[in-house]
Amino acid sequence: MGQLTKQFGKIKVDVPVPHLLNLQMDSYQKFLQEGAVERRPDEGLEGVFRSVFPIEDFNRTASLEFVNYEINEPKYDQAECISKGLTYEAPIRLRVRLVVYDVDEETENRTVRDVKEQDIYFGTLPVMTEKGTFIINGTERVIVNQLQRSPGIIFEHDSGKTHTSRKILYSCRVIPMRGSWL
Repeated sequence: MGQLTKQFGKIKVDVPVPHLLNLQMDSYQKFLQEGAVERRPDEGLEGVFRSVFPIEDFNRTASLEFVNYEINEPKYDQAECISKGLTYEAPIRLRVRLVVYDVDEETENRTVRDVKEQDIYFGTLPVMTEKGTFIINGTERVIVNQLQRSPGIIFEHDSGKTHTSRKILYSCRVIPMRGSWL
């Protein structure tokens, strides 16, 4: 399906118009890494899970380790989600391993007592459509990139425009690395 373009210039130049949502679509696919489960790099969703796991209890007698994740097919199709006001989403299942240890109280050495591996339901994740949109509560939405201010301190003045005596008012804005602006 080609795009219809109208040329108003005198020089005939056929410039291909890129698909502008490819950046978001490629980024989302890179985030999910739905390909080879065993060879995923530590980035995207895999990197998030690897940064949180393993989870150990306070006494170090048990450890919950992340093995992999699987994104299943959505329960409803896109048209059904739009008509019923649902979110087009897919369930995520994690494979985790629980390792239980025996701890020697004198030497504090740990030996493995039991290992159990199980698939668990983790939640749902919105699925991007082939048009690069998400269907949230029956409404199609698209991601819009926003500019991000660099962290630091910004000093400003109003050049005497806001005060009746034409005094210059100075202000300061603190933009932290994390958290809300001050």
